[in-house]
Amino acid sequence: MLQIQKDVSLLPLNTFGMKVSAAYFSAIADESEIPDLYKEPAFANGLFLLGGGSNILFTGNVQQWVLHNRIKGIAVCKEDDQHIWLRAGGGEIWHDFVCYCVQRGYGGIENLSLIPGTVGAAPIQNIGAYGAEVRTVIEEVRAWHFEEKKFLVFSNAACCFGYRDSVFKRALKEKVLISSVVFRLDKNPVFNISYGGIKAELEQMKVAKLSLENISQAVMRIRSAKLPDPKKTGNAGSFFKNPEITTAYFEKLQLTWPGIPGYRLSGTSVKIPAAWLIEQCGWKGFRQDNYGVHPNQPLVLVNYGNAEGAAIARLSRQIRESVQDKFAIDLETEVRIY
Repeated sequence: MLQIQKDVSLLPLNTFGMKVSAAYFSAIADESEIPDLYKEPAFANGLFLLGGGSNILFTGNVQQWVLHNRIKGIAVCKEDDQHIWLRAGGGEIWHDFVCYCVQRGYGGIENLSLIPGTVGAAPIQNIGAYGAEVRTVIEEVRAWHFEEKKFLVFSNAACCFGYRDSVFKRALKEKVLISSVVFRLDKNPVFNISYGGIKAELEQMKVAKLSLENISQAVMRIRSAKLPDPKKTGNAGSFFKNPEITTAYFEKLQLTWPGIPGYRLSGTSVKIPAAWLIEQCGWKGFRQDNYGVHPNQPLVLVNYGNAEGAAIARLSRQIRESVQDKFAIDLETEVRIY
């Protein structure tokens, strides 16, 4: 049965460690509870959907009704000789789901190990890391549409996936709650170790025979070495997206910055590491009082303890402005600022 709490602290539900509260709060444990939301007086305040809180920076208390997605469950939909289709609840912890698949020999998401957040957030962000994106394994997404007052099923194509992007971040932003996702995973996986130092890490681990387990372990070792643990230092991972620019502009930048790194996406566009741009602007390791930029990874803004969300948001704007001034490139934030 749906319960509504008042003035609930959101400190344990956001990885930035912001000490904010929700005027109204409910945990949704079953999708059957969603249609009853309209009956509650708190609905008039508007809704704020919250998953793992790993991709948000709160700058103040939330006056809307916070719905925390805790819909659990992992079930087999179907399988054949090559693939297995698993339905996972939107409230499942993403890394726990990755471990579940890796332990059973289901390939496709091992490179996405240790990414914080929930299964429901994965398609919204189209999470990706180390040469993999979740869109390649998503079969469909089931979500409640608050305006249409019914469940809708979105095919992979209907999700309109892009780089760290989807229809759920654009046309359907704040309009749906993802109750479950169906993944198509490989029973005979093809290992992907060509990106982000995985091969070197495996060599350091002295791995003789590749497996999903040791690839996942390698990714976790790399991430742990580069990124701060949010349980110790408040952060939301990469704060900015890697920008894409035209090949012509990239070649122009090379005249001034011969060492600028770039990854050609097609004949007309190049992806630039945002971390490199930020470091060139002098922000790496920057610290102001109790917040700043991580010394090992310029993409990560951190709360060293009791920082104000507004201060970190202001820092993010200053970083964007400096990159714009120096390179004429607009950095887009990956983290949601509330």
